[in-house]
Amino acid sequence: MMIVLIRPECPNPKALVNKNYKDLENKEALRKSTAGKCMYCESKIEHISYAHVEHIKPKKKFPELEFVWDNLGFSCQVCNTNKWEKYDETTPFINPYSEKPENYIVFMDFYVYSIGSSERSEYTINELQLNRAGLVERRKERYDKIKFLINAADHTSNDYLRNQIINELKTESNKDKEYSAMIKSVLIDKDIL
Repeated sequence: MMIVLIRPECPNPKALVNKNYKDLENKEALRKSTAGKCMYCESKIEHISYAHVEHIKPKKKFPELEFVWDNLGFSCQVCNTNKWEKYDETTPFINPYSEKPENYIVFMDFYVYSIGSSERSEYTINELQLNRAGLVERRKERYDKIKFLINAADHTSNDYLRNQIINELKTESNKDKEYSAMIKSVLIDKDIL
């Protein structure tokens, strides 16, 4: 699901002053900050859809933040639409640019769950539909591949081959990979990371 993101400096602040939050240069900076993934669900966006410059706090409810760089992110159409009117200031969605999502959300296999009884994580998971059927299906495909590689590493007697597989597994948990938070969780559970 979500990973910690580092917000870059705004490359074209003039665009925001000129009331253009969709500026291509700024959008590209946000895209790079997420490695082309949705800031919420970690799906690679441009394979299947157009990416959106997302307002973390919705512009309709917070018009004064419409052109504020710290309120913009990179989101898939589904998460953006799911979140659109549901922002609740008393229970804001987890913001991967300013918070550590792993403090709120945990993976069990390919499903996302709240840590403890955090209302914010429950709200984020439920309202963004982070366990929606299509997303779970895609994560399960990645999960099955990782489990296959872990099984192969566990059952080979060849040390060289085992090390190659372990290195591949570690690469799959890099933040530029789709669903890296889930993969990292699996590898930590198996004492690979």
